[in-house]
Amino acid sequence: MAMRARQARAAHDKLPRRYQPIPLESMSVWLARAAVSGEDDAFYQHHGIDWRSLREALGYRRDSFSWGSARDREELRRALARAPDRRGTMRGASTITQQLAKNLYLSPSRNPLRKLKEAVLAYRLEWALPKARIMELYLNVAEFGPNIWGVDAASERYFRRPAARISMEQAALLVATLPHPLTSNPGHRPGRTVWRQQLILRLLRGERLAIPQDDAEPDAAGPSVRDSVVTPAKDSAAASAPKADTAAIEPPPGQSPP
Repeated sequence: MAMRARQARAAHDKLPRRYQPIPLESMSVWLARAAVSGEDDAFYQHHGIDWRSLREALGYRRDSFSWGSARDREELRRALARAPDRRGTMRGASTITQQLAKNLYLSPSRNPLRKLKEAVLAYRLEWALPKARIMELYLNVAEFGPNIWGVDAASERYFRRPAARISMEQAALLVATLPHPLTSNPGHRPGRTVWRQQLILRLLRGERLAIPQDDAEPDAAGPSVRDSVVTPAKDSAAASAPKADTAAIEPPPGQSPP
């Protein structure tokens, strides 16, 4: 938020900040489920760092990790040094706790030292806080568009409803914006966002078989993306955006996602 505020002052941008932190129990249950499905499927198993994903993304070669082990620390340093050359795989290796650590304390820099600080902070957050509190903080401080912070402000901005009342489809759409919130969100060129939303929905629908009937929200079917996204004319960043390409749900055969 501080970084965006400095950028806005430099650009003489007076777009108001939208930020409404709320407790986890005031959010739709689909938001946490979509975040886990789309961003960190091992969230409830790891302790801040998903070593399985780190091995796949950066070539971390040891089976486990201990801060007390010099060999483990050295191998982690080597793996993080490879991060600039493997940016395309880094997102999947960054856990929800690591993303929260970055959002609260660090810059978006990709240098290995920053990633190492992020890993240490993630470990300390997991030691100090329960998973529910980590998820609550993450969903409240994540960036969802130009000067839009947290799921409640994003829900009000894009769907004109509080975060407690959004559907599974809308929750998946919000989480789908997280990799590129300024250039790919429900109000601004959502072609690749819709593609990610559909991927998250497929994961959620696979999990729904284990959800008790009385736990499902009554509006879980939800409106379509075209019908549910609201773009008020007064929001200059969204009003000036190009027309959204909502047809690009699946990438053509043999091509990568947009």
